[in-house]
Amino acid sequence: MNSEKHKIILFDGVCNLCNSSVLFVIKRDNNNVFQFASLQSEFGQLMAKKYTIDISEIDSIILLDDDKFYTKSSAVLRISKFLSGAYPLFYMFIVLPKSLRNWVYDFIAKNRYRWFGKRDSCMIPAKELMHKFL
Repeated sequence: MNSEKHKIILFDGVCNLCNSSVLFVIKRDNNNVFQFASLQSEFGQLMAKKYTIDISEIDSIILLDDDKFYTKSSAVLRISKFLSGAYPLFYMFIVLPKSLRNWVYDFIAKNRYRWFGKRDSCMIPAKELMHKFL
């Protein structure tokens, strides 16, 4: 699978909420738009360096798309555009001020380990999903 043709989602591989979100997206990615990599992986580290993203400062999911990157609520809303079902309707919230959208995102991100837990190591995808991970 050529990652150049796919949008890439970088995520916190030890975060239970993040891992659940990745599985949520995979189930609704009917057009095979996305590939995934944890921020802790070698690929994730290389992409962070390529896009000059300081992952120690960004507590966020990151969407890489056509040589651009999106974080926080912008990433989540852009991802929703490509999911099956009614999820693309969430993209309409992109018109809200970014500061308001990110305030909600940051509140959840700040509490994600406390609310959802944390793993000792990154998720290992099931064999049938390995092709989705970089």
